[in-house]
Amino acid sequence: MSQQQHPQDEPQLDENQIMALRREKLAHIRSQGVAFPNDFKRDAFAADLQAQYGHLDKAELDPQNIPVKVAGRMMLKRAMGKASFATLADMGGQIQLYINNQGVGEAAHEAFKHWDMGDIIAAEGTLFKTNHGELTVRVSAIRLLSKSLRPLPNKFHGLADQEQKYRQRYVDLITNQDTRHTFIQRSRIIQTIRNVMVAERYLEVETPMMHPIPGGATAKPFVTHHNTLDMPLYLRVAPELYLKRLVVGGLERVFEINRNFRNEGMSTRHNPEFTMMEFYEAYADYRRMMDLTEQLIRSAAEAATGSAVVQYNGKAVDLSQPFARMTIVEAIQHFNPNYTSAQLNDEAWLKQAIVKHGEKLPPAPGIGSLQLALFEGCAEAQLWQPTFIVDYPVEVSPLARASDSKAGLTERFELFIVGRELANGYSELNDPEDQAARFKAQVAQKDAGDDEAMHYDADYIRAMEYGLPPTGGCGIGIDRLVMLLTDAPSIRDVVLFPQMRPE
Repeated sequence: MSQQQHPQDEPQLDENQIMALRREKLAHIRSQGVAFPNDFKRDAFAADLQAQYGHLDKAELDPQNIPVKVAGRMMLKRAMGKASFATLADMGGQIQLYINNQGVGEAAHEAFKHWDMGDIIAAEGTLFKTNHGELTVRVSAIRLLSKSLRPLPNKFHGLADQEQKYRQRYVDLITNQDTRHTFIQRSRIIQTIRNVMVAERYLEVETPMMHPIPGGATAKPFVTHHNTLDMPLYLRVAPELYLKRLVVGGLERVFEINRNFRNEGMSTRHNPEFTMMEFYEAYADYRRMMDLTEQLIRSAAEAATGSAVVQYNGKAVDLSQPFARMTIVEAIQHFNPNYTSAQLNDEAWLKQAIVKHGEKLPPAPGIGSLQLALFEGCAEAQLWQPTFIVDYPVEVSPLARASDSKAGLTERFELFIVGRELANGYSELNDPEDQAARFKAQVAQKDAGDDEAMHYDADYIRAMEYGLPPTGGCGIGIDRLVMLLTDAPSIRDVVLFPQMRPE
């Protein structure tokens, strides 16, 4: 079926000429009445129709004369004299329309021939199968609901420029089925996580986005100003201290899925605003948090992909087996078996090794923080299969409970998959005097020039003095989890509107 061109079609025109032509068409439509009507009510979606009737053959389907009303964006048009075809795309899929003079009348059919790809249209009619077996609506009435003034990108190439995809996500979603699928998967992942948490008797809560004191993570905050109160406020770097206040208040299992903001670098793994889930459970420790984190990630994978074994960057990631657990030192020696325990406890040797692996020396003093910096340089990126790294040093874990049996270490873990940190959790520090001393140590680090060190939060100490039960907590990076489960190379591929420089 070759496409017949009409005088008002758009052969070999540039975008400005096409838009001028389409504005002329819109002006003509306005002159005839309502240009953007909103009185059509559809009763069917393309994907549902394909699922319900797509398997029927022509002889089974056609005699039923099933009536439907569909609406969506016209993605393809073939106008051929007395009969035309169009492809309509809605939120779930696509369906073909068959339009002819007998069905809609000659005037309506002629008007349709001058509509454009990208127009929002509505059609009603009955379902049938073409001789090629394609489910189609035999249209009895068709309307233009919204005129598209800008042409869509070439249907075979879509948006070729990656930056343009991020800036004009609306066009990317129209033209790229893979992009739509990614964000449908993202929604499914988050809904699965919510379902698991509710089944575990957790309560979903919302805590402030603007904090008088930034806290809950070692990160550089964004600063704003409240005019009425005449005071600075900080976009939250983490919800942790507010969620633990709720545990003090007797809400013993709470979680929040929401944005954090950190005024730090941008990369394939970092966006200034990102989505985290944090959860806290009274009478639990970091081992329970590891078990629940593992359950959440496995459930999300199965919901999104149908399997607990996923592919990332061409390599398998097995989420079906119990996740490995190693200490920082064990992980370093696993990938560097020639490094001895004596060397890994030698401050001078550690500093040399850290620099050799391209890492900066840590601002916090202590063997533990040096071991962590070396781990980040020589082991972290190699942790492809899911691995919990446990027993973090006190000096880099200001909110975690100190180990009762391992001096200088805390009951803390981080989860690494495909060489990236995906979660961070611990048995919560619930000793208010110890917490006050650690805040003071952080303030000293801040005074010494560490922009990411924490502030002293007197109200949080006051809350703890009422009694925080033994508690476990964890944060999971939702964007990085979606990257893993959709095989996305960049965080920008899984954030609908990533932060960009102005055009």
